[in-house]
Amino acid sequence: MSEKPDEDSKTEDATEKRIQDAFDKGNTPSSRELTILTSTLGMCFAIIFFAVDTSRSLAWTFSVLFSNAHKYVLEQESEAHWHLVKLTASVGSYIAPILGVLLIAGLAGSLFQNVPALKLDRIKPKASRISLKEGFKRMLGKQGAVEFAKTMFKFATVATGVAVVIKADMDHIFLSILGDPNQLPGHILDMSTRLVIVACCAMVVLGLADFAWSRYQWRHNLKMTRQEVKDEQKQTDGDPLIKVRQLSLARSRQRHRMIETVPTATLIINNPTHYSVALKYEPEEDAAPVVVAKGKDLIALRMRELAEEHDIPMFENKPLAQGLYAGVDVGQMIPMEFYKPVAELISYVNQLR
Repeated sequence: MSEKPDEDSKTEDATEKRIQDAFDKGNTPSSRELTILTSTLGMCFAIIFFAVDTSRSLAWTFSVLFSNAHKYVLEQESEAHWHLVKLTASVGSYIAPILGVLLIAGLAGSLFQNVPALKLDRIKPKASRISLKEGFKRMLGKQGAVEFAKTMFKFATVATGVAVVIKADMDHIFLSILGDPNQLPGHILDMSTRLVIVACCAMVVLGLADFAWSRYQWRHNLKMTRQEVKDEQKQTDGDPLIKVRQLSLARSRQRHRMIETVPTATLIINNPTHYSVALKYEPEEDAAPVVVAKGKDLIALRMRELAEEHDIPMFENKPLAQGLYAGVDVGQMIPMEFYKPVAELISYVNQLR
């Protein structure tokens, strides 16, 4: 059984076909940290613009609920259900903007990286996904080291941010505890906002770095060996030997069809040893004589044989034969520079008839 190519032997950049095949199978570059970054930015946006009003509204709602709890009469299950639905709707209306911002931010992180598409290949079961050997390779390999470094960076950043914020606000926290408790939620919200901002700054650095790394790693994984490039080239263009054979057959058929038109020619002009050019002229149909066949050496010889068999006039004119052979393709009318000598020959042919 053939083994997978060694990573060191993959020295060639991925071809366009390889990249397109990867996209078709759902193998696209994706940065998880960038999605986390957009979600964190969305959380920061929600805290700054919605959290204060939402917390006040929720506090007022529950304050009214608990203050008037003795007024609610729950004699039937339907009444309890109605009050619960009303409370849920009220709370939901307060937190819906925050959830909407978080949802949009999460989707934006994914849509920014790749256009969504349904690829069934991505959900097909693969033995490598449950293989312990492959799992250890991923954990202990380069990708595992990168993931560990990202985790440590996030832990160190968040831990440092929490320590700095708590140390700076320690006096306010003690004063809030010993003083008016109503001020404590405001301090907690202010601290949370600063912590989220610190996390956002760290995630911007980490997200952009991971975005670049994910694309580099994706292209690196798609690299090919020289043999793979050659095999793909053969699949795309076909085997060179087969192509040469097909081209030879096509030319042979073209020559055969061309020689078949020789009996329809009006006259043939020969170079005594090499070239022959067959011309056809129908005054009612053609504005000028048309080259219906041309050839050299063996093909020219065959054209002369056919001309003798069908009594087609032949003329030897070396410069005219060479000029027509080199300057006019089969099926084309002769250019004006050949009108005069060809017209003289056609006039002579008409006199013979």
